[in-house]
Amino acid sequence: MPGVVRAARAEWGVLARAVRDHVRRHRWASVPLAVGAALLVLVFSVVQHLPGGETVVGRLGVVRAALPLGESLLRTPLSLYVPAPDLPVWGALVQVLLAFGAAEIVLGRRLTLAVAYAGTLAGTVFARVAVELGPEHLLGLPGVVAHVRDTGPSAAVVALAVCTAVRCRAWWTGGAVAAAMVVEAVLLPNLAGLEHVVAVAAALLIAGALEALDRLRAAPPVRAAALR
Repeated sequence: MPGVVRAARAEWGVLARAVRDHVRRHRWASVPLAVGAALLVLVFSVVQHLPGGETVVGRLGVVRAALPLGESLLRTPLSLYVPAPDLPVWGALVQVLLAFGAAEIVLGRRLTLAVAYAGTLAGTVFARVAVELGPEHLLGLPGVVAHVRDTGPSAAVVALAVCTAVRCRAWWTGGAVAAAMVVEAVLLPNLAGLEHVVAVAAALLIAGALEALDRLRAAPPVRAAALR
């Protein structure tokens, strides 16, 4: 049992301390971005089930690979808040609250939004590439996928979870999330599964860039005498 406790502290200690200290300082205003994102998911979920609401939501935030690229890019920021109409919305709400909340505390609000959007945008672009490649390619998909509704917070949630884990040095957690997405893509080779893998790749690229910036900032300045 003590070994399990030590392992848990080593894995999640940084995140737990960051969350605890942030909540102590800010109380109920700790994660306004996460709360706002969850409310948007809830609003879109309610609206799309109202008479005429599906049309409104479709014009604002529903993306398909068959749409013109410019139109898809305009809808992509809102598409991550549009949950699938045939799935329980509470699942999306829990994912958004946890992933956005932890990321907001660890990464900050601007970087959280950037990572979430990057993960979603990577999936949007990948869908077009996969359809162009065709089903005979390893990463390709049949043409019918171009007309599949491509919305929801899952890609953003995956990207935020991986980036937050890397920043907190929770290597096992980050690795488990990445591995789970790869297994999902292998067992269920559909658009959602492959987009999750792409979101993991986008998150790792961002996390790697952040690590490189941290090292540059920590590096001692080069003295003029050393250049002579």
